[in-house]
Amino acid sequence: MSAGEQGDFKFVELGEEAVEQQSTKPGERLEEPVEPAGPAERGSDTQPEKPSDSIPLTNPHTVRVKREPIDKHKLKRFFVLRPGAIEQAIEDIQSMMDEKEDGSVQSVWLLAEVDHWNNEKERIVLLAENSLLICKYDFIMLSCEHIQRIPLNCIDRICHGEFTFPQKSLDKREGEGLRILWDRLREPTFVSRWNPFSGDFPFCTFTEHPVLEASDKFTKMCALDQFRDQLMQASQRAHEKNPVPGKANGVLVLKQPILIETYVGLMSFIGNQNKLGYCLARGNMGF
Repeated sequence: MSAGEQGDFKFVELGEEAVEQQSTKPGERLEEPVEPAGPAERGSDTQPEKPSDSIPLTNPHTVRVKREPIDKHKLKRFFVLRPGAIEQAIEDIQSMMDEKEDGSVQSVWLLAEVDHWNNEKERIVLLAENSLLICKYDFIMLSCEHIQRIPLNCIDRICHGEFTFPQKSLDKREGEGLRILWDRLREPTFVSRWNPFSGDFPFCTFTEHPVLEASDKFTKMCALDQFRDQLMQASQRAHEKNPVPGKANGVLVLKQPILIETYVGLMSFIGNQNKLGYCLARGNMGF
């Protein structure tokens, strides 16, 4: 080779594949790398790998937690939804009933009572053969605190409709209510109207409980329309069975607005927004 021909050559770095090709002798065949056999190519004694039960993650360092709806999370705060709470309450109230005076229990309802100052209060209502029992029950301590007994043959009017307030009132309430009246001749006094703790009224007002949509069981117990129909039928039977002298026999059912005579409503606004009339889990109060 001449000196001119040697100058035409340049140094070139060879890769690993080129080095392997140069290391083989002419006429020899390169062996391709053998990949490990898959499950189908292995012997019968080898079992295929089972699919993993782990959840595929887009990022291996983060785990996605499925959160429940906020409304459903808030419903869990009601102690009445705790397992066995409503059954224990019904059993305790039935043990305090007078079977001769009240008769047998026809149905049980979970409602919210609205007082004359527009405050909501959790109530268990038992419709018996002769009486209507409105019970204040503590679902935290599982004890009955108060029972109001109303004879069915004294009920003369049942009104149902939307809530309404005086024209200059700042208070408001959405939805429909049910008012039960049992003494049309007695009007509340001026002192009773302006006393937020007064219970001297010849009527009571109900609306639906907030746990209405918690389950099918509570949907039936909180149905205001069904309660109205059963109360009307039970009251009519009580009037026919034991009429009150000097009083018109029968129940008058009216569809009309439910008037609540409050004007400012600051007390009811604070109480209803924080559900102070319900047995509710309110979190830790300590430090």
